[in-house]
Amino acid sequence: MKKTDTSNTTKYYAAAIAAFAIWGFFSFALMPLQNYPSLDILFYRVFFSTVLMLLITAIFRRRTFNENVQLFRKLAYHQKKKSVLLNIGGGIFLTSNWFFFIYVMNHISIKATSLAYLVCPILTALLAFFVLKEKLNKYQRLAIGLSIGGCLLLALGNMLDMLYSLVVGLSYALYLVSQRRNAGFDKLLVLTFHFVISAVLLLPLYPFFSARLPTSADFYSYTAIISVVFTIIPLFLNLYALKALTSSTVGMLLSINPLIGFTIAVIVFHEPVNAMQLTGYAVVFAAVVIFNIRVSKSVRSGK
Repeated sequence: MKKTDTSNTTKYYAAAIAAFAIWGFFSFALMPLQNYPSLDILFYRVFFSTVLMLLITAIFRRRTFNENVQLFRKLAYHQKKKSVLLNIGGGIFLTSNWFFFIYVMNHISIKATSLAYLVCPILTALLAFFVLKEKLNKYQRLAIGLSIGGCLLLALGNMLDMLYSLVVGLSYALYLVSQRRNAGFDKLLVLTFHFVISAVLLLPLYPFFSARLPTSADFYSYTAIISVVFTIIPLFLNLYALKALTSSTVGMLLSINPLIGFTIAVIVFHEPVNAMQLTGYAVVFAAVVIFNIRVSKSVRSGK
């Protein structure tokens, strides 16, 4: 692996940190909408984001779009098929993660969503090991073992929260793993395509599963905030960070999200927490730190 020049990557680290810090405060935009169905929030979030991303592409990024179309046309048939499947799969996994996250945040607990993104790096590592055949060193295996132990502690306290956390974390881990092989195209256009896939999936469901058309201005205001501040901006910052940082380095910073979310859940929203849950969260977080410390050292040494 090529060494990372840390002297020139400060702004990329700042972008990644900002992205995950923004997501950590997501509960402030979602909680005011807890009386609305999760599917409605998802519908309007995806539709608004998709329209905005398409407008950005049409107005500001037509040249990049045309260049990527030409690049796709030059690919061999099997490469085209692989690219299409990866991007469709990415749209499906991302849509699933958004729905599960909104549902668990508004109907289960903020702590459950926080835990989901503590275990997500570990789930990603396991999927990469079995699906992508990536190797795990002894420290990474130790981290996975600790994470499983922490999850068992949390399951003893509340099995339902644990199950929902795993579903949320797994859906995003599947998205990350599927996109590791999705290279060669402009990342912002790839993200736009994922939004389009999500909108195509949800549009036929809207007439049958949406509730009555919301009339509150607050609903549209918070949905717009979610679409721009908690969807497009952090995803753009994430993609920007990936221009110079490895996916492992960016993944290391993912723990900022659940740390902020868990703190908000306990201090601001006064969600109950007991000693076993605190111990479980601490063990899982320690596992994530151990796993990513080893990755960080490998990056710095160029291994």
